[in-house]
Parts: sequence; structure tokens; C-alpha cells
Amino acid sequence: MSRIPDETIEQVRDAADLIAIIGESVELKRTGTDYRGACPFHGGAHRNFAVIPRKGMYYCYVCHAAGDIFTYLMKRYGMDYPTAVRQVASRVGIVIPEETQRTGPDPREPLYSALSTAHDWFQRQLRESPDAESARKYLLGRDIPLETAGELGFGWAPGGTAFLEEMKKLGVPAPVLKEAGLIVERDDGKIVARFRQRLIIPIHDPRGRVVAFGGRILGAGEPKYLNSPESPVFHKGQQLYNLHAAKNAIRKEEIAVVVEGYFGTIRMVLAGIEHVVAPLGTSLTPDQAQMLTRFTRQVIICYDSDGPGLKAAFRAADECLRAGLRVRVATLPDGLDPDDLVRAQGADAMRKILADAMDVLERKIDLLEKKGWFSGVEQRRSALDRLLPTIRATKDPIQREIYLSTVADRAKVSVAVLQEELKRGESRYAGPTGSDRPTASFPDYSPQRSNSQAPTRRGAQGQAAPDEWEMLRLLIADPDWVTRATQDRISPEWFDRLQLREIFEALQTGRASSLPGGLSPEGELVWSELKEAATRFNLERIGDTYEALREVLEARPRLREYERLMAAMDRTPPDERGDLIQRQAELRAELRMKYPTAWKTRDNRKSRPR
Repeated sequence: MSRIPDETIEQVRDAADLIAIIGESVELKRTGTDYRGACPFHGGAHRNFAVIPRKGMYYCYVCHAAGDIFTYLMKRYGMDYPTAVRQVASRVGIVIPEETQRTGPDPREPLYSALSTAHDWFQRQLRESPDAESARKYLLGRDIPLETAGELGFGWAPGGTAFLEEMKKLGVPAPVLKEAGLIVERDDGKIVARFRQRLIIPIHDPRGRVVAFGGRILGAGEPKYLNSPESPVFHKGQQLYNLHAAKNAIRKEEIAVVVEGYFGTIRMVLAGIEHVVAPLGTSLTPDQAQMLTRFTRQVIICYDSDGPGLKAAFRAADECLRAGLRVRVATLPDGLDPDDLVRAQGADAMRKILADAMDVLERKIDLLEKKGWFSGVEQRRSALDRLLPTIRATKDPIQREIYLSTVADRAKVSVAVLQEELKRGESRYAGPTGSDRPTASFPDYSPQRSNSQAPTRRGAQGQAAPDEWEMLRLLIADPDWVTRATQDRISPEWFDRLQLREIFEALQTGRASSLPGGLSPEGELVWSELKEAATRFNLERIGDTYEALREVLEARPRLREYERLMAAMDRTPPDERGDLIQRQAELRAELRMKYPTAWKTRDNRKSRPR
């Protein structure tokens, strides 16, 4: 049987009448916006089985059966997934175009199955395990009852070997668990569960399948949030948290609200504001912004209103503009995130803030005006440096013209001059022009190398440690990222050059304010040059730059091993290369899967003329 295209499956799911189909075998009665009946799966007599049309799902509060319309048909009537999709498609009059490129089962199905099995087990632990008492208390402290946590799919990952033992009993192979990111192999060869002593939050793809997990630690320890690693079914830059549940609401409201974290999203959904999504611990990516264009043409960015939050909001807004979306920025009260605000002041307060959201360019102008940045010649020049990236990011030609005329009027310069400035792209904070985006691999971390290049003298950056130098320049340019580097467990050992390692340790331990007093003479020289170079750092794409640098630095030992193997191959007779070839293939697969940017960097460097 040929494969059904993903977009067709989504179309069928969205068109399905959940109440009508389930109502054929379950007597349902309306309760508010939902419908209730006796559960067809555990045979209960009470109305514990809920059908929730706005979410496109069902949920039993006793046996915890849950899913969408396809899952219902599969569990109720023993259908396989393609048959369930075709059954619903025939009812709603959608003709399924057949793809003939591949026949047979999806090769990723074992991963989906392993993740689903793990999710069921995590959920059961949260409900039943004595070890999960701290998690249950934590959720209650955040006004999330256990019943609501069940609806949200929350779980608990205990410590020890319980997860490994249960997966073994259930027949889930260790290689599948490893590929799905559920177990890890330590340096000493020991296999352990990736998630231990953490509250588990499921991450779904747009089709509603569990593809990854976010794990929040409740006691001491780092990182506070641990996400699943990249896998064949999960690419964090291509997923948005809650999109599977929010997409219908986004279509209905004709706008998407983007917040920063899991609990901000969850709190707003529980308050009835359901058109909400969030990136997965990183800056909003081009792929994530493009995903939103499938459901809406408008976005509201609702991040914290402190310095780092505003920077992140404007980066996300520019990314959305590049995707062709119209963007507004909401302003939260100081010190409050969406979760805090809704809990303290209620859903109406959040709705008012969303209604008052300003166009991203107007929000920037408003902030600059309050700080007096249009009061003098030099200040106006600096203000333009902060406004031009948003104009440049705007894909819509009419919107760009409106932005140009608005900024020209406020800064008292001509539109023609601004247009020339946009073409040159010489602004300190300039972003990508048109649809062009900066690559995330060395050396082009920023759109312009000419005025953001670090010093090239051998005594400072040299040619041996460009990635290390760029990472330090980033951390000095925006010290808020030092905390992120610590959370990501960036180690001083990743820095080969002694002076750069010394400076990173000083930043990490909070001694940066007293630098360079505590540094060696050589370190003081490098510090002064780094400080000067950091003033020219391109802040517009700092999140993507950080991710690329972190990946390159983390992958470097594996890349070096790969190069050593290449050299060893040249010295080894062909009939004795078996082990070398096998290890090289393993490393190549790991680098391409786990460190694609680093691998691409290697290819770019190899192809560069010498």
C-alpha cells in the first residue's frame, strides 16, 4: 500500500467530525464545550470519557485512553493507521492522492512506537508511582491538578534503572531506544535512561505523534530543562510546541501567539487562549516561522519584557517577517511571564495585553523614543541601526514601503537614503537582505564579515581557534548567554587555547566584572582585544550563531578523530582497513545526524581553496 502524504492526513483530520464518528458507538452528551460518555475502552458505566472537539481529541479520566480520530478507530476497531485515515477520508469526501515513491511501512515507525510506549509509561509513573509525589505536588503548586496533567500528557521519569527494565520487558530494543533519544551511552560504556528524576512534557509533531520529550528537573541540578536530542523523527528547529493542538485555533483566530516556554503555553491554553505555540528552547528558526505560514498570516510575539526577552522577541519577529508574516509584539508587565500573569491576573488580563500588541516596528520606535534616541544626530544614527534590520527582514513589499516611510519621517532622513542603506547592508545590526540568511557555519556566522570580523592578528585570535574566539566574543557581547552556556554544559576543556580557556572560566564563574585583573598577562591582552571586537558583534542572529558555535565546539573531538582515521587509512594497506572503515562510518553517521552544522563546516573548509 502506498504512502499517504502528510499534508493530506492533516487535511483529513481537520475535516473529520469527531462527535459524529465517535457518537456512532458512544452515547455522548454535551457538557460545556466538550462531550461526555461512557468509555468504550474500559467498559465504564459513568461519563468519564470526554470528546474535546476544539482539540480534536478524546480522553478518558479513568483508563487514560487518549488520541485523535485515527487513534480512536485503530483502538476501537483494530484498524491500522492508513486504513483509519482512508476510512475518515471517505466520510468527509477527500480523495487521497497516492505517493508511489515508497511502499511498505514507514521505516521510522519503530521510533514512533518506542516514543509512544515510553510516553504511556511516563504518564503511568506520574499517576501511580510514590517516587512521583514531588512532581504531583509541583504541578498542584502551579495550579495544574493531576487530572489536567493527564489531559496534557505529562509524565514522570524516575531515577535508577526502572525505565530500562520496563522497556526490556515490553520488548523495545535498545538500539531503537538509543536512536529515539531515550537512552544514552556514557563514556564508560554504561547505558542509562536519558530522563531521570524529571517531570516529563511530551512534544508532538503536527500530526499529533509524540516525537520527543522535555524533562524539567524539580530539585537541584542542571540543566533545568532537558530536551530529547535530534533524531530521525525530531528536529527541534523544525517543531513548535503545542502546534498539533493549536493549529485549528490558529486558523479560527487567524493569528498565532508565540511564547517562550512550555508552562507559558500551557497556562494560556488552560485559560482558554488556545492559539499558542512555543519554540523548543532556542531562538525561533526560519523553519518554525515557515510552519506558521501554513495556518495564519499574523503572529503576536509574547516574550518577557526585560532586556533579554525583548532581544529574543525582536529576533523572532524578524524571522517571522522573513517568512512573510505580519508581526506584533505584546508588552508584558515587568517581571511577569505569561504563566505568572494569567495565574495572578486571569485570562482577561492576558487577552487585553494581546489585543494591545503593537506592530514590531512601532514597538521598536516606541522603546527608542522613550530612551531619547531621536534627540540628536548621533542618537538617530544609532536608532536607525536598530530599525533597519526589521525593515530589511520584511518580505511584503507594501509593508516594507510603509516601514520605510515611517522610519524616514521619525529619523528625519529621506526614503531614498534609507533604501540605499538597505542595499549596502552596512548597518552594525543589519540582518539578512530579502530571503538571504546568514549561514550557521564558520566563517560566515554573521551576514557581513567586513565590519564584524574579529581581529586577525596572530597574537590574539590567531588561525588555530576561530570557533573559540567567536564564542567568547558572543558571550562578552551579550553576557546573558553565559548562563545558557553553563546550562548547556559548555566546558572549559572545549577551548584549546589557554588564554581563551582562562577567559571562559572567568566569565563562567562570574569574575567578568573584575577582568582583566585576575588574568595572566597574555590573557589580559586577549581580553582587551575580545572586548573591543565584541562591540562589533552582530546581535541580530545571536541565537543561531550560538547554536552553531556550540555544536562545532562540541563536535570537534569527533571531527579530529575522523581526520586521524582519514590519515591512518592512507598509511594502512587496503586489506587491513576493515576496523578503520567501520569506525569511520560510525563517526560519519553520528556527525551527520547529531552535528550537521559541524559536518557542513568540515566540508566547506575542505572545499575552500588553499
